[in-house]
Amino acid sequence: MDNVIAVRDLRILAGDRTLVGPVTFEIEHGSTTGLCGPSGAGKSTVLRALVDLLPHGLRRDGHLEILGREVRYGKGDFALRSTVVLVPQTPVVFGGSILDNALFGLRHLVRASKQEMRDRVEQALKEAGLWNEVKNRLVSPALDLSAGQRQRLCLARSLALEPAALLLDEPTSALDERSRDTVEESVAALRGRRTVLLVSHDPAQVARLCDTTVRIEHPETVALAAG
Repeated sequence: MDNVIAVRDLRILAGDRTLVGPVTFEIEHGSTTGLCGPSGAGKSTVLRALVDLLPHGLRRDGHLEILGREVRYGKGDFALRSTVVLVPQTPVVFGGSILDNALFGLRHLVRASKQEMRDRVEQALKEAGLWNEVKNRLVSPALDLSAGQRQRLCLARSLALEPAALLLDEPTSALDERSRDTVEESVAALRGRRTVLLVSHDPAQVARLCDTTVRIEHPETVALAAG
């Protein structure tokens, strides 16, 4: 398999201080990979580094390739965010309809006819396991959806972009058990067809959903192990 993402000696820095890393890993096409580590090790920060969305004051060092092309830090590569798409922990749902929310990324990042965009959204909603629940109320407010449905709507919005990889940041941490199971089913259905990097604090969830795992530690732990 070809690698979709290749990371070598990735570090997240604040000034000269290393906050995360160094981290090295590769993500193969069609795989679901879990990103694990203790609380505060910087798992979510690594995801943001991959799409050049680090908080102000932090920077990335090291080598990053997406689909075999080097991605240089701070170059404002707008296309990167439709190639590797980050789905945040808290679902971002806007005040419009379910359809408007599902179309949001396509309208801003893709040139296509209205019919093509509508077809892609329908397919994405099916892939996210939400279509049967919303197909008869696409014009209803997205804010009326349950927490689990909102998370799957965000997943569908990302899938509609047909990204090379999805970065899922704790996608079920804010959900009740029933909603968690439904979202997990949607993520599990992507296995082997989509490339997914999943951050989770739950080892059992990683075992259920992921083919491989990448573990990151606090920089102090890495330094002690190296010594």
